[in-house]
Amino acid sequence: MRQTYEVIGGPAVGQASLPLLRAALKTAGLDGLYIPHDDEYQNEYLPACYERLAWATGFTGSAGAAFVFLDSAIVFVDGRYTLQVKQQLAPGLFTIGDLVDPGAFGWLATQSMAGKKIGYDPKLMSPDALDRLVEAAAKSGATLVLTATNPIDTAWKDRPTEPLHAVVPHDVKYAGESSSSKRQRLGKMLAEQKVDAAVITSPASIAWLFNIRGGDVSRTPLPLGRAFLYADGQAELFLNPKKVGPELGGHLGNEVTLHPETAVEDRLKALKGKRVSVDPSVASAWFFNTLNTAGANAVRSGDPVALPRARKNAVEIAGDREAHRRDGAALSRFLRWFDEHGQTGEVTEIDCAMKVEEFREATGSLQDLSFNSISSAGPNGAINHYRPDTQTNRKLERGTLFLLDSGGQYLDGTTDVTRTMAIGEPTDEMKDRNTRVLKGHIALSRVRFPKGTTGSALDVLARMSLWEAGVDYDHGTGHGVGSYLGVHEGPHRISKAPNTVPLEPGMVLSNEPGFYKANAWGIRIENLQYVTEPSAIPGGEREMLGFDTLTLAPFDRRLILPNLLTETEWSWINAYHARVLAEVGPLLSGDDRAWLAEACRPL
Repeated sequence: MRQTYEVIGGPAVGQASLPLLRAALKTAGLDGLYIPHDDEYQNEYLPACYERLAWATGFTGSAGAAFVFLDSAIVFVDGRYTLQVKQQLAPGLFTIGDLVDPGAFGWLATQSMAGKKIGYDPKLMSPDALDRLVEAAAKSGATLVLTATNPIDTAWKDRPTEPLHAVVPHDVKYAGESSSSKRQRLGKMLAEQKVDAAVITSPASIAWLFNIRGGDVSRTPLPLGRAFLYADGQAELFLNPKKVGPELGGHLGNEVTLHPETAVEDRLKALKGKRVSVDPSVASAWFFNTLNTAGANAVRSGDPVALPRARKNAVEIAGDREAHRRDGAALSRFLRWFDEHGQTGEVTEIDCAMKVEEFREATGSLQDLSFNSISSAGPNGAINHYRPDTQTNRKLERGTLFLLDSGGQYLDGTTDVTRTMAIGEPTDEMKDRNTRVLKGHIALSRVRFPKGTTGSALDVLARMSLWEAGVDYDHGTGHGVGSYLGVHEGPHRISKAPNTVPLEPGMVLSNEPGFYKANAWGIRIENLQYVTEPSAIPGGEREMLGFDTLTLAPFDRRLILPNLLTETEWSWINAYHARVLAEVGPLLSGDDRAWLAEACRPL
């Protein structure tokens, strides 16, 4: 469970890997290779053996892509990683492109690649992505070559082995609904859509549907596998037999047939003549190719599990509340420790990350971190997804800010919380920016909205106060969060990018506006909140949904400018702090309890 802090990625990795990869390309008769961040399972956080982009380039971010040619290479990242990628790529060996505009395929379409052969791995690409790659290659004059064996897998001689963690049942007291009930409910939905079966490729959907958990993915309790769900509620589950224990068969019951994962291709071919639903956003082009070649009717349709998984039931919400109380107590203990030790000039980013992990472990309930902690001091705080290592580790210096984004995995819930703290006396600019971020956070906490509203319609609320000062941030405002599953979960989100998925009761999202002053400091304030059931507003004509906050931890009062707050915002902060004290206070004692009482006193 313990987080490690060795240097991962970086210029030396790309310098060592590029010659090996280029030799493999020459052997395969290729001039280039397209390398997405994605793995065979479309995971966000990848098992070490699937970190192909990181091995080839040295860039370790959770989103990106690259084209590597025999004489050049380019890596594409989004706004979260513009600073990180410059630190991790070897100078002179790579150029940097924007993952969003023009994107990897947009860039390729403008190049002159006549006569070039570019390889791609169909198991790493969705059919939509492959269609865009085909179109871009045609415009550039390049020829695409499907690689039966990925050249990276050939060149990567010390590649880690595939994970083989045990798959275990997830108790219904945490799930709130049996696997049989879920399968029957979703099977009826497939029947209504006149679909014979759905191929489920998302590990999170498989974990939720069968009420199982695993440990194959970093910081996320996921089992890697595949599944078929049929319209009658029966299912086939494909797992490596080495991960299956004796208790799993009894848990799954007679309506689920277990197969080794190596049997997926043959079972896909057995669906000949069937109408089969496959989600093109999470399933690779290989699934569509295999089904269509076998004579099945592969229907492009959304993962039938995604929305039901996102709508947390009452048991899951209650579990989330308990997890956040427990987590809030651990974080409050850390914040008191930080006030005592973090101001001395002797504490480092790694010290802080280890300490907050220690407090979470002390709850006795922590299963794992929900992601590697973003423990960032001073200018490192301006790197949105910075992760400290032994090379970048900084001491906390007075007159700067410290940003901690961290979370835990508990059997009853997943947490993700960010707090920004002053080290010494903050400047007026720091207070102004932090208060504006807090104002946006409050606006997104308080909003009421009608049924059918998407997260993209609400995003401006979190940015409005920052926009009034002529500033902004380059990341989304909110992501979905699973129930003892992924800390990043779709299909819902809050961001500038258009989203067609309406927010529905039970959906859990983060609320995390921020501000980042390049090479100086960063600010982010993040709570998790869930969508409440619709209710009437006195005098209104429509019932409105809203949000209820799950995260319980005080804000740093030293960074709040009261004169920038409205009376409503002032009242919200005081009410929130009173709730934190009431719910977390009983879990603390002594100096920790006294510190929290002071931190939560009314403004």
